[in-house]
Parts: sequence; C-alpha cells; structure tokens
Amino acid sequence: MMRIGLLSDTHGYLDDRIITYLNECDEIWHAGDIGNIDTAQKLSALKPLRAVSGNIDGTELRQDYPLQLRFVCEEVDVLMIHIGGYPGHYSPDARKEINSLAPKLFISGHSHILKVIYDSKHQLLHINPGAAGIQGFHQVRTLIRFTIDKLIIKDLEVIELGQKGIISM
Repeated sequence: MMRIGLLSDTHGYLDDRIITYLNECDEIWHAGDIGNIDTAQKLSALKPLRAVSGNIDGTELRQDYPLQLRFVCEEVDVLMIHIGGYPGHYSPDARKEINSLAPKLFISGHSHILKVIYDSKHQLLHINPGAAGIQGFHQVRTLIRFTIDKLIIKDLEVIELGQKGIISM
C-alpha cells in the first residue's frame, strides 16, 4: 500500500503547509511546472519524487524529469503528462499514449484546475491536482493525497492550501 502526495504547478513555490501534507506520504508525484531545481531537490529530499517537466521548466529540470512518465505503482499502471487535458479533451500526445498504453491512472497538470474524473471510455481515472503555487489564474492552491492498494485507488483527499494571495502557515 502506497500513500501518494500529488501536486502540480508549484512554479518554484513551496510553503510549510505543502511540506506538512506531503510528510504523511510515501511518495510525492509532481505533474509539471516545478519551477526550479531547488524545488525539485526539496521535494526529493522529503520523499521519493516522481515528476514530469512542464512548459515553464528549463533545461536543468528537463534533464532529470521527462515530458511524460509511465510507471507502475503497486499494480496500477500510471501515465503522467503535464499538458494532458482531461477525458473528452485530451491533448494529442496524451490521447496517443492513452490509446496505445491503456493506463489505469492518468495524471496531468497545466490547467491549474483541480479535476478528478473517471473516463469510462478508456477505463481510467484522471487526476489533475490543480496548482499548489502562487502564480497563475487559480484562486485556491490545492494538492491531492490518495492511496494505491494493489489495483485499488482509494482514500482520495483534496487539500485546499488557502487562497493564492493569502499565505497561511
């Protein structure tokens, strides 16, 4: 059983609340727009980090974090792409990979809009954790925690970190 902390679009920003929530996880997954290498290093020092680079991430981050990542956690096949869209509106790259790889969990970021949607056409769960950083048009900073137990994804928690302009510790 693995407890996952999922975030995206930190844009180089981490506060104590993010760290507190991620401390309770076994792994951290970041769906892109990490922002800088310092943020990636802080996260990977906390827990094992699986991440993809996003459209704002520079060469240094892209050397360590690919544009897309496929892996198995417990018994769940996972695909993560920063600019991936969502069911019925997948990006061309995501649609191609979903059709050929048939993952059971598809994670994306980029939109800053938190979404958890079951895609019955592709038999997968889509999660976009919203944005944990303070840059962008979102109003409330968010991240998600969930558990993977063999083939089951459960205990999903949406965590609101507060309004983007109000940093509470």
